[in-house]
Amino acid sequence: MNEIIRVVTAADLALAAILAIPLLTAAVLALLPHYRAGARINVAAAGVTLLVALSLIAHRPDAGRYLLVDDLNIALIVLTTFIGFTTSAFSASYIAHELEIGRLTPVHLRFYHAMYQVLMFAMNLALVANNIGLMWVAIELATLTTVLMVGIYRTHEALEAAWKYFILGSVGIALALYGTILVYQAALPSAGEGLDAMAWTALMRAAPGLDPALLNLAFVFLLLGYGTKVGLAPLHAWLPDAHAEGPTPISAVLSGLLLNVALYAVLRFKMLLTANAGALAPGPLMIAMGLVSVMFAAFMLYRRRDIKRMFAYSSIEHMGIITFAFGMGGPLANFAGLLHMAMHSLTKSAIFFAVGHVAQAKGTQKIAEIRGLTESHPILGWGLVMGVVAIAGMPPLGIFMSEFLVVSSTFARAPLLAVPLVLALLVGCGALFLRLHSVAFGPPVGHSEPVGASYAPMFAHLILVLVAGIYLPGPLVHWFQNVAQLLGR
Repeated sequence: MNEIIRVVTAADLALAAILAIPLLTAAVLALLPHYRAGARINVAAAGVTLLVALSLIAHRPDAGRYLLVDDLNIALIVLTTFIGFTTSAFSASYIAHELEIGRLTPVHLRFYHAMYQVLMFAMNLALVANNIGLMWVAIELATLTTVLMVGIYRTHEALEAAWKYFILGSVGIALALYGTILVYQAALPSAGEGLDAMAWTALMRAAPGLDPALLNLAFVFLLLGYGTKVGLAPLHAWLPDAHAEGPTPISAVLSGLLLNVALYAVLRFKMLLTANAGALAPGPLMIAMGLVSVMFAAFMLYRRRDIKRMFAYSSIEHMGIITFAFGMGGPLANFAGLLHMAMHSLTKSAIFFAVGHVAQAKGTQKIAEIRGLTESHPILGWGLVMGVVAIAGMPPLGIFMSEFLVVSSTFARAPLLAVPLVLALLVGCGALFLRLHSVAFGPPVGHSEPVGASYAPMFAHLILVLVAGIYLPGPLVHWFQNVAQLLGR
């Protein structure tokens, strides 16, 4: 009995530490004037948070009134803390260069590092919240934090991008709040008033008895609200500007993590509808928004002239694929959606690591002024080539496997939908390789500056994506299968 109590207590402390470490670190970094010390503390705090998150795999705490660790969120917690750590390592060298060329000041850097840890706290809180209201607050905090970070350069374009993100994000979060209130109203007769009617654990137990009409209406608002955060078309307008004008580490976190967190919220509510026999199937709405996003983004890739903006549209495309997969539902499509979430997060953040240093080396983000990277900057150039090959879904990399499973499940369940999906994937692939050829190969153009690049985070992500395309560990496959069953139809 004492051993059980000790293990549970240790797991509870680990869960609390995932939230406390970034929050306390943010307070320290806000007061620390020296940049280099701040960068080291930022990396160290992110690394310790990752180690604590890994401990939750072995020992999970019991669900409490406010916090929860279960099969659905445990891998996302680990993924979020891992990419948070690697991005902080990339950020240290990237931000140092921004300070050297005068784009940022020491005051900006102190603010940047503090906000980075606040963002990690907010995303971790959204993932572990066992309360629909607390999750909403956490996602809103993450949104406000990234708005401030997008505008950190204080240029006209950066402030405009931050303002657009704030306005559209506020509309989205307001819709999500209304949907959250409707879910609470639907739960009152079965779960009672108060916090019990807001806890995921209580809601899932009471799900069969919830008012299906209220659930249906709530999901529409929730999908539109959180779908704005996911960047689904036509709710995507903030995302390209935020990527193009904000610091590149924030682009990596946005594409690799924050979009996943918003989609995670949608999946939680989807489970409620799936467990209620009288509610409408949420799949068709998700399929429609996902397919529209994939097709729209695939064609828009051809019109991009800014390299960060181009990969922002690539993120819209891939979040559309993931949403489509979960909308299709069933064990295979859900498995594919989970795998694609992980593979896209790792790959897209690696691409932004490369793009960030490339933009610093060339002094521009304009695709027309970036040529011959494999000759002028071989490591960065070939790293970018590997990233684009991966994100385009080429074998034997992990995204090829997840996209293959999405297409296979679609052909099995809805063959007519598979045709536009495959065509959109091919169109997007063609656009990426068209741009890659001009950027990576041929004689270099423009000026080139040496940068103190950190290559380890980029190649660590790409190696994981390669390994996942060849072999998935048994425990990871078992987790995917289990969650795929939980997500249902």
